[in-house]
Amino acid sequence: MFEPVLVLNANFEPINVCTTRRAVGLLMAGKAGMVVNGRGHIKTVRELIPRPSIIRLEMQIRKPRPHVKLTRREIFRRDHNTCQYCGKRDGSMTIDHVIPRHMGGAHKWTNVVTACPQCNHRKGGRKVEEIHMRLAHIPKEPPASAKYIFGKHLTEYQEWEPFISGW
Repeated sequence: MFEPVLVLNANFEPINVCTTRRAVGLLMAGKAGMVVNGRGHIKTVRELIPRPSIIRLEMQIRKPRPHVKLTRREIFRRDHNTCQYCGKRDGSMTIDHVIPRHMGGAHKWTNVVTACPQCNHRKGGRKVEEIHMRLAHIPKEPPASAKYIFGKHLTEYQEWEPFISGW
């Protein structure tokens, strides 16, 4: 009952991922219709309810353009868990501010990168130019496309692909 279900707006735009329990509640209330049933059925005392994989809301809702939140997990995801200074891929990555905060660097997408502990320690509280280090990629905000936001579910739920690509 807690498997993810893709929620589409009335115009088939992907807007959210909810649990199966929430999706069945929306279906029973008539607020959504089922688009894909790829998971079998839920047995109740009185009936057999199809278990949804993708649902579509009956009424169009207005939603502001999504932005990717600046979190540690999202920074690692943007940089593919790779140190932006030496290129090492390790499980013990840290976050580094390109322009240190004590020098006026802000905590925003264009100033934070993934770094291994050794490079982060070597850089210390200095700027990249001062220590003669180079960034592999210039940091920028990741795209807020549906493929980026809901892409982590695509490996497990292939039936979502046609509804996510293109938004």
